[in-house]
Amino acid sequence: MPKTRALVTAVPIIALATIVLSGCKQELPPPPRQTPQVGVVTLESQPYVLTHELPGRTAAYRIAEVRPQVDGIIQKRLFSEGGEVKAGQQLYQIDAAVYEATLKEAEAGLASSRSLAERYAVLVKSRAVSQQAYDEAQAASLQAEASLEKARIDLRYTKVLAPISGRIGRSAVTEGALVSNGQAQIMATIHQLDPIYVDVIQPARELLALRRDLASGRLERVGDNTAKVTLILEDGSEYGQEGRLEFSEVAVDESTGSVTLRAVFPNPDRELLPGMFVHARLFGGLKSGAILAPQQGVTRNTKGEATAMLVNAQNKVELRTLRVERAVGNRWLVDEGLIPGDRLITEGLQFIRPGIEVKAVPAGNVKQDTQATPLPSG
Repeated sequence: MPKTRALVTAVPIIALATIVLSGCKQELPPPPRQTPQVGVVTLESQPYVLTHELPGRTAAYRIAEVRPQVDGIIQKRLFSEGGEVKAGQQLYQIDAAVYEATLKEAEAGLASSRSLAERYAVLVKSRAVSQQAYDEAQAASLQAEASLEKARIDLRYTKVLAPISGRIGRSAVTEGALVSNGQAQIMATIHQLDPIYVDVIQPARELLALRRDLASGRLERVGDNTAKVTLILEDGSEYGQEGRLEFSEVAVDESTGSVTLRAVFPNPDRELLPGMFVHARLFGGLKSGAILAPQQGVTRNTKGEATAMLVNAQNKVELRTLRVERAVGNRWLVDEGLIPGDRLITEGLQFIRPGIEVKAVPAGNVKQDTQATPLPSG
């Protein structure tokens, strides 16, 4: 009986203790909020070469099509296909036998006509021949001179000469082929490759900007209306010769609104060939205090404006609107909105908002690719 009474008395005490403990647990304060951690890059100013890169293709400086100017059979080809030829160098020999005979006939005809005209000149003074007969003899002599000159020209044209210096392509005719004056088929083509053109196609609005940069002196000049330009080849290497970009002669394509600019480059080693895809790079001056911001830390808002999140002196997140000029490798060249010493957030952006306090640590997601264009020597 005493055991039962003790058990009954203990139950309310345990229940009461449970209620008291439960109430104490509910009154405990919540744990403190953990400060978000973000990765930052401390920005520094640095010198940067401002450049404009224009895609284009190479084109021969001059192109000459070799064609026959007389009829005949090709006897010899006197050049190596793909080799260099000089202006005036003989390329083909056309059978000259008929033209040599024609020349001798013309020489004989001229001698006879001159002899007759000389006799008539004496006889006309004594009225032994009429003035009309003398005039006809003089005309016949002049006509014989013209026939002789034409025969000489035709004989000279049996030697097909190179009209310009350059690299000659494959021959379209072989020994024994019949060619004729005025034929549609060309015999060979010569390309002058030194110097060589680079044709650059750009939107008209960008041409206006380039013209303004040239007028203001931001583009390095080499003449009154030309700018200094270098060349980047298809494999990414830089061509060893500097050229000049002409702004005076441009053609606007009405269907696309684009313009074609022409640059001229020395090509003494024939490294550049017609049809190659290249990039022309214009030097636009040196910006000594450039800010290059990692692209991981720059986004766009709904208005299309460039924005960035930064950690200020109070370790709070700050939102800024930027004005960026161009991409430089994996960074943006920033004109406004950032200064040296700013801590740009590049990691943890999804966990923060403007105004909250954060813990800043060096970012690990940014490669040090800051200078896409090397500084000029000297």
